[in-house]
Formats: sequence, C-alpha cells, structure tokens
Amino acid sequence: MSKTFFGHATIFKTFRRFILLNLLIATILMLAQCPECFLSFDGLNKIKVEYIFSFLMSSSISFGGFKVEEFYEKRVSWIKAPLKRFILTSSTYLTYTFIVSFILISAYVLINVEEVGFHNISWAMMARNTIYPILVALIIITIFISRSWLFEWRNAALEAEQLKTAMLSSQNQFLKDQLNPHFLFNSLNTLSNLVFDDAAKSADFIQQLSKIYRYVLDVQQEELVTLEQELDFAENYLSLQKIRLDSSLNYSILVSEKNELYLPPLSLQLLLENAIKHNIASMEKPLRIKILQEKDKLIVQNNLQLKTIGNEGGKGIGLENIIKRYQLLSDKKPLVFKDQNIFSVELPLLSIYKYGNTDH
Repeated sequence: MSKTFFGHATIFKTFRRFILLNLLIATILMLAQCPECFLSFDGLNKIKVEYIFSFLMSSSISFGGFKVEEFYEKRVSWIKAPLKRFILTSSTYLTYTFIVSFILISAYVLINVEEVGFHNISWAMMARNTIYPILVALIIITIFISRSWLFEWRNAALEAEQLKTAMLSSQNQFLKDQLNPHFLFNSLNTLSNLVFDDAAKSADFIQQLSKIYRYVLDVQQEELVTLEQELDFAENYLSLQKIRLDSSLNYSILVSEKNELYLPPLSLQLLLENAIKHNIASMEKPLRIKILQEKDKLIVQNNLQLKTIGNEGGKGIGLENIIKRYQLLSDKKPLVFKDQNIFSVELPLLSIYKYGNTDH
C-alpha cells in the first residue's frame, strides 16, 4: 500500500475521533439540560435543534483549540519562551472562541426565534451569551496548554539527553584520536630524529607534546573551555606540527578579544588535524593555516590542496561531532565554506552569564 493511502487513512481516523468526541460532548450537555428527552422519540425531536447547535459549538471550539496549538507549535517554543507562548495561545484562542460563539449564538437566535430579526436583535445580549462558551474554552485551552507543554518538555529532555550522550561519546573519541598509534608514531619518529640532530629542539618538542596530552586529559569531561585555553592549545599543537613539517606548514593566529568567550573543548584540534591530514604539505606546496576572529566567530581556514580526488577536506564525523555539541549548548551552529582555493569553518563564540547559562 502507498504512503498516500496510509496518510488518508490516518486523516480519516482522526476526523472520525473528532466527530465522535464532539457528539459525545453534545450528548452530555443535552443530558444535563433535559435527561427525560432521551426517553422518547418526541423528546429527542424536541431537542434536535439544540443538539445540533451544541455539536456545532463544541466542534468549533475544539477545532479552534487544535488549530491555535498547531499554529504556535511551529513558531513559539514552550521551552524558550513559555510566557510568550502562554499569552499568545490563550489570547488567540479566547478571541477565536468569542467570535465563533457570537456568530453561532446570533445565527441560532435569528433562525429559531421568529420575533427576532436583524432589525431588533440585541447584539449586546448575544455578546453576553458568549460567556458560557468562553468558560468552556478556558477548560479546553488549559488541557491543550498542559498537554503541549508536557510533550515539548519531554521531547526537549530526551533530545538533550541524546545530545549529551553524543557529546560524551565524541569527547571520548577525541581522546582516542589524539592518543592513536599513528599520531604517537609520527611524534616519536620526529622526536628520535631531533634527539640526534638538535637536542634543544627535541626538548622543546617534548615540552609541546606533554602540553598537548595534558590539555586533552584536563578537558575531556568539560562542556566548554575558554577561547584562551583553546588558542593556547592550538599554538602548542601547531608548534608541534611545525617542528615535524618545518617550512611545509605555515600558520598564524590573529585573535584580539579572548575574555568571556568559550568553545566546546578540542574543537580547534579537530579542525587543525583535519587540515593537516587531508591536504598536501610540502616545500613546493606549503599548507597555510589561519585562525582569526570576526566579532563573535572564530574562523579556521586553510588553503585547499587535497591529497586525493574526492576528498571532502575533513567535513565528516569530526565536524559532525562539533555540530552536535553546539546543538546541546546553543542554537548557534558552525558554518562550513569551501571553494577551489579555501576551506573555512566558522565556530560561534559563546558567552556564559551567571548561573552558567549559555548565551544563545
């Protein structure tokens, strides 16, 4: 069976439930007004007009509740703006209820009361008669608001837990990547050559390497670190790579404002590692990496000279991990730009106010 069939079947099922629910409400209202009318055919005939009116009123009010909730569901979040959502939902629905009930009550009176016409109907009385439907609407909107808020809160909690799990998984992966045999082999191989050629440089190499491992171990459980910490790490990491690659690698860090700005830990390491891993770095074609700041963004860019055709320049699992961690911390997300010559990633810089809330 096609998806269209199942879609139509779902719509029909929802519509049937809606009709049955409002028939039940109309029946309860009529039972409350005239229980004996349900004991005979004449009694049922006597209340048929009121029954139809109650059904139309109930259907209109409940339909409006669904539509108002559906309208604001996609526009205003209960989690981010609860007061705004409450005011907009309540005021819109109550206004809708007043207008619809005013029209239905006026139509009922004009149709069923022979003495009343457009020339002598009391519009003020029609407006007063909307009080009862509005009271019913208050009960309905309370149910809708409670249901909607609970659903959104539950979904937000589940999403946050999933993102937190993904963040911890990615942080553990960062640690594994940093400690992988390939990285360690390259580092020790470079160090063994330096020991015989340049003892002073080998000591510097060991110092840089120890700082890198120290930082990785220190921040693996942190959600955010300061921009200054990340830049210090980037300087150590690039210095280490510079010792290994020499003039095949050139880099610059141009950041003026570091105070009160934060990043997910090891974001820079992953971007720098990808740049070195996926691009040619040679005397003839040196790899140039630049880290710079533009207002509330940190930009990491490198000249694009891919090692193999079809290589995506590192936009893979690593960058996806960074994006997921930003989703947990903020509504901002990293942006990737790529042309024939440059690969660039913009990392939003976050601010933390008191009580640990992240500036979105």
